[in-house]
Amino acid sequence: MGALSGGEALQRRLDEIAKKLKSAATLRVGFLENATYPDGTPVAMVAAVNEFGAPSRGQPPRPFFRNAIRDHAPEWPDQIEALVASTDYDAATVLGQMGEMIAGEIRQSITDTNEPPLAPSTIKRKGHEKPLVDSGVMLGSVDYEVE
Repeated sequence: MGALSGGEALQRRLDEIAKKLKSAATLRVGFLENATYPDGTPVAMVAAVNEFGAPSRGQPPRPFFRNAIRDHAPEWPDQIEALVASTDYDAATVLGQMGEMIAGEIRQSITDTNEPPLAPSTIKRKGHEKPLVDSGVMLGSVDYEVE
């Protein structure tokens, strides 16, 4: 058997890739802790009530977050793979780009959600029939962070 050449160079390159992949370990997408309405109400709380509903108040669930995950999560592994290759294995860049993309998918899901329809009293109060859209704070608060 012949000896392999370039083993040290390969090992240095693998070490470099491993270091880049370890540079960012966590991506959080959604409604981060600092997002609040002008009155101080946490956006995450309002989003959760909209997502899961409030049966005691007659508010049905409007699962925009779960729908975004259901509709797009199957695409994420291939997108991550392509980003890893195109960014020279830079985990922070990959996670940042994925975070921006997933946040956009959640915002689009909020915009696309039309069911179940609003109660007539809610339509009268809001002046329109679009669920999940009132002041725009929730929609504008979808964010991400890479740690």
